[in-house]
Amino acid sequence: MSIRILIADDHEVVRSGLKSLVAGTNIKVVAEVSTGEDAVRSVDENEFDVVLLDIRMDNGDGLTALGRIKLDHPDLPILMLSTYDNPTYVARAVALGASGYLLKGSSRDRLIEAIQTAAKGESAWAREELRRVTGALSTPRLAADIEVPLTKRESEVLQQLAFGLTNKEIAKALGISYETVKEHVQHILRKVGVADRTQAAVWAVRKGLV
Repeated sequence: MSIRILIADDHEVVRSGLKSLVAGTNIKVVAEVSTGEDAVRSVDENEFDVVLLDIRMDNGDGLTALGRIKLDHPDLPILMLSTYDNPTYVARAVALGASGYLLKGSSRDRLIEAIQTAAKGESAWAREELRRVTGALSTPRLAADIEVPLTKRESEVLQQLAFGLTNKEIAKALGISYETVKEHVQHILRKVGVADRTQAAVWAVRKGLV
């Protein structure tokens, strides 16, 4: 029985490459889109067994699309695709219910195995990936429903941080200095009561800030 998949990636060469990699297997690419918005729409209108969802796309990033899709289709397996081995992305993907996280440099065997595993309703997470974010996901403070008095600017910085941006990228996006961003990040970690950016990203997801 074939596994029907949707590929969502904003680069045609990546979509074509993925189709070539699964050719000759029981995996069938039945649709492809280039934006997060189109991924959400396609899932609402079609039947898929697995979705491959790029993390960084124009018009709606993959992690935002993941959250939206999971609201209406909680049992649909979604594998995140990324060029970036970014622990913040991994933590958000776990927190939002992704079935796995694949780097675009993964082997053909790893790709096919992950899709087939996800299609069976099983976790395609690699043990080392989960180990990296286990501490963040199990931090007691993150599970507590505690109101944290963040300033408007701190909330903006936290949102950008949770999107996986570096301090330099956050500074550019918000039009503030790199040093100011560093200061805001330290204040956020102290107020939220977490040790690093990954934990702060998980907290932001669970509080519905991203």
